[in-house]
Amino acid sequence: MGERLTTGEICTRNVAIAFRKTTLSGAARLMRENHVGCLVVVEETGGMRIVVGVLTDRDIVTAVVAPGLDLNSFCVEDVMSTDLITAREDDSLIDLMHAMRRKGVRRVPVIGGQGELIGVVTLDDVLDILAQELSLLVGAIDSEGKRERQMRK
Repeated sequence: MGERLTTGEICTRNVAIAFRKTTLSGAARLMRENHVGCLVVVEETGGMRIVVGVLTDRDIVTAVVAPGLDLNSFCVEDVMSTDLITAREDDSLIDLMHAMRRKGVRRVPVIGGQGELIGVVTLDDVLDILAQELSLLVGAIDSEGKRERQMRK
């Protein structure tokens, strides 16, 4: 990692995906098999996977399960979010956090220059990075105290 963290450096590149016509029951199985709460919805175009939406476990529950509708009657495109934010591979961590806060989202697909799927960054990923950085700061404070004690002996 460089001095300026980018979304490309922290994103998970092995992403669970679905297509618009994937059944919701199939999507739920994919989430379970991959131990994720979100699928990035893509279209294959010119050999690339272009991001067209995001489907979360919450989308399935609130749109279909809670109202008591038949899960097998719906496809991913029926309930996926299309008003999504994406991050470019070279966006900074700060820009990503601002976008997540502004839109109130926990998961952001990371895209390349042609809109192709590169990876996904979750709030958990961001918290992990920030925890590492805070640990470095704590280490610096601890080192300062040790240095001071050594100098004053």
